Amino acid sequence: MTRAEIIANQSVQDEIVSLMEEHIPGVLYTIIPGVTGRGKASYKMGSSTWPEMNFILVSYIEDSQVSALKAVIAAVKKKFSGEGIKLFLIKAQDL
Repeated sequence: MTRAEIIANQSVQDEIVSLMEEHIPGVLYTIIPGVTGRGKASYKMGSSTWPEMNFILVSYIEDSQVSALKAVIAAVKKKFSGEGIKLFLIKAQDL
């Protein structure tokens, strides 16, 4: 099992979720909306100076689904090349 964490601009949230649901049948996830912080290229603070915000999506997927998730994120990055989209994968153990 793998823990997948996606941190991305809120403008691409719908695209990521719809592609995940299309390419990873039965995928379960939690979305944390309105996330603020500093990335490599810019700040996302939800303020008048830095108005954009991010979201975090957390999902536990089977190891066999990791390649499909990587392909989903690669497709979204290609389509929205100017947006910050990060995928982190962590080996997880279900106890």
